[in-house]
Order: sequence, then C-alpha cells, then structure tokens
Amino acid sequence: MPREDASRRLAPVGEPDWLTLGQAAKYLGVAQSTIRKWSDQGRVPAFYTPGGHRRYRRADLDKFLERSGPGGPPAESPVVLIVDDDPRLREYVRVNLEMEGYAVREAGNAEEGLNVLEEASPDLVLLDVMMPGVDGWEMLQRVQERHGVGAIPVIMFSGKVDEEAANDAASRGAQAFVGKPFSPQELIDQTKQLLPT
Repeated sequence: MPREDASRRLAPVGEPDWLTLGQAAKYLGVAQSTIRKWSDQGRVPAFYTPGGHRRYRRADLDKFLERSGPGGPPAESPVVLIVDDDPRLREYVRVNLEMEGYAVREAGNAEEGLNVLEEASPDLVLLDVMMPGVDGWEMLQRVQERHGVGAIPVIMFSGKVDEEAANDAASRGAQAFVGKPFSPQELIDQTKQLLPT
C-alpha cells in the first residue's frame, strides 16, 4: 500500500502526538489486528490508558516506518499480491497474512493486478480464476508473457471450478491450486508453504 513520505507524516501544530489503535493502524496503512500483534511482539511501542486502551506515540510510529521501510512490515517481509473481485475475501486473507509477517498488496481485478505487477514485482501472487472481464487464466498468461513462466510464483484459487482445474493450473505453470470446497485458510496455508516468512 502506498505510504505518505516522511515530510507529510510530521504532525501539524496542534495535531495530537498520541494516536488511538485505529488512528495508528491508518497511519501505518495496516489492519488494526496487525498493529496490535506488532505491539504485542514489542515491534511497535504501545502505552495503555487506565481503561486498558492502547495509545501510540506518533514519533514511535515514524521510527518504526524508518526502520521498516515503506509497507509497515520489516523490509525483508515477503510481498504477496492477492487478485480477487471479492473485497471481503481479500481483507480476510490480507489481515491473516499481515499477522504472519507478510506485506500484502491487493487488486480487485486482473487489470489492477497487472498494474500492481508493473509497479513492483511481488514474491507471490494469489489469483482468483473467476473474475469479470479478464479472468485468472488470462492474467496468469499475461504475467508469464511479461515476467517469464515461474518467475513469480502463482497460486490459483476458486470456489466454482472442478478438480480438472487443478491439473489445468499445473499445466499452465501455476505453483498450486485451491479449489472446492474453497477455504481461505487453505489459501493462507499454501502461501506459508510456498513462501515462508
């Protein structure tokens, strides 16, 4: 996700130096569950109000971003691109992968996904087969034409494709296929197997 540059992150006069969990998550561009886990691990300092609510000092968040580089997680975190037209599924997979230490980028369709690939190559692509317009198979072909077969590992997934699709995915150069009965957790597990943090 794009981050604001450091000069724009400086708090204007009168803006609070302390942020709530939600504000801090927005500031870093990650899910609240991700920053909660990072503070539990001691990677981002958190302070607690008498009522037990977390507060984050803006200066600590800026230091974390400087240490980590753009994207929030450590610079060495593997980058996963998820391409799916279902925003709820993307959010579920993103939050779970971020909690495991991955940096995640999202695209709502194949064209967006190809644009993201042109900006910076991820370490792995999670690609839905069934999407309006350009489907996952065609996007897989375009990725291979631009970057080479196998240069960027791809996991294909779908809840509407039969077992033949798994063989089809392998023959077309995908590293894995997750199909019926579709489980987002299986997609996350496959990611961790193919691309350990």
